[in-house]
This record gives sequence, structure tokens and C-alpha cells, in this order.
Amino acid sequence: QVQLVESGGGLVQAGGSLRLSCAASGRIFRINALGWYRQAPGKQRELVATITSGGNTNYADSVKGRFTISRDNAKVYLQMNSLKPEDTAVYYCTINLGWGRGIDYWGQGTQVTVSS
Repeated sequence: QVQLVESGGGLVQAGGSLRLSCAASGRIFRINALGWYRQAPGKQRELVATITSGGNTNYADSVKGRFTISRDNAKVYLQMNSLKPEDTAVYYCTINLGWGRGIDYWGQGTQVTVSS
């Protein structure tokens, strides 16, 4: 079994910064990629950023230049700068493990609220 625990969410004013952290534990045997998704009220979950085992990163257009994803073994971080009210959402970290397409595991989510 694999567990993911996020931390670092909270309330911040527009223009501020937050750093999210996520630690994976359990049967971590082959990491293909880690990432962050978010879901705002009434909206579908959307990709924010991903980072592969080789260090390649991918960002949603809406966060490019403001957010930075990084990793350290089985931990993944999301540095969020210049936050906007539309960044308000529950943020979920995910890890893809195994061979081929792998298996996705998800954290429980952490709330990020950006006030205007």
C-alpha cells in the first residue's frame, strides 16, 4: 500500500506565496512521475504540474511562470508564487508507480484559498 500526505495549504492574499509538500510512503518501488492536481468547487479536477523520474516537468498554462514543481526522492513540492483568487482549490498530489502505465495513487488533498 502507498500513502501520500500533503501539507502546506492555507489562506493567503492575492499576490502571495505558498509551498505545498507531499510525502509518499509505503511500498514505493518504481516512481515514474509525481504531480499536483487541483479541484475548485463545481469544477473538474485539473492538472497543475507533473515531474517525471527523469526530471522533466509539465505545467498547466494557467500556472506557467508562477508555480514550480520539484521532487526529492518520494517527496514532491509545489512552490506557488503570485497567487490569484482563481488558484483557490483543493490541491492533490499524485504518484505513478510501476511498469508500463503504472498505478496512480492520490493524497487526501489540501485546501488553498487565495483572497482578493
